[in-house]
Amino acid sequence: MEGSAGTNRHRGTVGISGGPDSILGVTDMSSTITSTAPRGGTAGSTTSPRAVVMLVVATVGFAVNFWAWALLSPLAPKFKEILALSPLQQALVVAVPVVVGSLGRIPVGALTDRFGGRVMFPLVSMATIVPVLYLGLSGNASLTGLLIGGFFLGIGGTAFAVGVPFVSAWFPPARRGFAIGVFGAGMGGTAISALTTVKLVTAHGTATPFVITAIVLTGYAVLAALVLRDAPGRVVPTEPLTRRLAETSKLKVTWQAASLYAVAFGGYVAFSVYLPAYLKTAYGLPQADAANRMAGFVLLAVVMRPVGGWLSDRVSPTRVLSGALGVVVAGAAAQAFTPGLVPVGTIAFLAMAGALGTASGATFALVAQLAPADKVGSVTGIVGAAGGLGGFVPPLVMGILYQQYGSYAAGLAALSVVAAAALLLTVTVVHRAAATRADVPAGA
Repeated sequence: MEGSAGTNRHRGTVGISGGPDSILGVTDMSSTITSTAPRGGTAGSTTSPRAVVMLVVATVGFAVNFWAWALLSPLAPKFKEILALSPLQQALVVAVPVVVGSLGRIPVGALTDRFGGRVMFPLVSMATIVPVLYLGLSGNASLTGLLIGGFFLGIGGTAFAVGVPFVSAWFPPARRGFAIGVFGAGMGGTAISALTTVKLVTAHGTATPFVITAIVLTGYAVLAALVLRDAPGRVVPTEPLTRRLAETSKLKVTWQAASLYAVAFGGYVAFSVYLPAYLKTAYGLPQADAANRMAGFVLLAVVMRPVGGWLSDRVSPTRVLSGALGVVVAGAAAQAFTPGLVPVGTIAFLAMAGALGTASGATFALVAQLAPADKVGSVTGIVGAAGGLGGFVPPLVMGILYQQYGSYAAGLAALSVVAAAALLLTVTVVHRAAATRADVPAGA
C-alpha cells in the first residue's frame, strides 16, 4: 500500500509547483505530476483549470443532493403536529433517509470505482427527483407516505460516495486532503434546506420547496452530464463488484476510518437532522428560530471540513482527529447538563460543530492517503455508510430517551463517552497504523 502524502513529498514521487494556485495542488499539473504517480488518476496531461472545474461541479452536485436529502428534517415538527406523531415517529421520519442514504453508499461507491463520477453523478441526481416530487405532492399526508418517500429520498445521500473517488483521482496525494475537504463542504446543502424549507412552506405551501429542489436537481443532472469528465489515468477495477467489496472489507483502514467517521460525520448528521426538534423541546424555541440555529451549526461544520483536510495535509490526519474529538468530548459533556442557551449552550454547540466538521475532513484525508487507488470508492462507500449510520442512531436514541425520561441528558452524555472512545482509538491504533504505512516513526 502506498505511503502518505508526506512520504510522497519526501520521496519525490509527486512534485508540487509554487504560485498562487498551488494551494489546490493543481498548478500546471502537466509539469508537476509524473506519469508514474503511484495513486493513479492524475495523468501528466491534466491541467489545473480542469481539475478545479471538476472539483467545483462535484461539490455543487454534493450540495444539491444533500439539500434534497435533508428536506424532511426542518419540517419534522410541522408533520408531528399535523399528523399527531410521537417523538419516536418524528425521529423515524428524519432518520429513514439517513440510514438508506448511508447503506446505499456501499454499492454506489463501488459502482463509482467501476463507472466513474461522470456516469454516477447524473444518475444519482435524476433518481433523487422522483421521491422529492412524491413527498412534495402527495407523500406528506400520512406517516406511511413520509416513510416511503423518505426511504427513496435516501438516494440523494449516496452522492458523497460518488464524489470522493471522483475528486481524489483528479488531485495529487499531497493535496487530496484539502480537495476532498472542499468537496465535503457540499454537506452544506443541509443548510440550504434548513434556511429555506420552512420559509417556503409558510409562504407558498408544502409542495414548494420540493418542486424547487426537483428543478435544481434536474438542472444539475444536465450540467454534470455535459461537464464532468473522469480523470485521465483513473484506475478502473476489473474484479466483480462482490469481490471488490470483499477485498475492501479486509483492509484495516476501512474499519479504522469507518469507526472514526461514524462519530465525526455521524454526530454532524445527527445534529443537523435532530437539532431543530431538540431546541424546540429543550429550550422552547419557535420552529423557524430552531431551524436557523441548526443552519448556523451546519454552516460552521461545513466551513471547518476543508480546514480539517488542509490541516491533515500539513500535519497528519490523526493529530487533527485527536484535537477535534477532544473538543467533542468536552462540548457534549457540557451540553448534557442542558445549560442556558446563551452563552454556554451556544458555545458548546458551535464548538462541537467546528470539531465535527474538522474531524470529518481529516477522516477522508486519511482515506485518500492510505486506500488503494482502485478501491477509494469502495472504501468511501463503507466509511460513508458508517458515518450515515452514525447519524441514524442518535436521533432514535434521543427520541426514545426523551419519551422515557423527559430529558436529553443521557443521550448527550453517551455522545461524550463515544467520542472519548474514538479519541483513544485515534491516538493508539490508528496513529500507529498511519505511521507504519507512511514509513516514519510513530512519534514523528
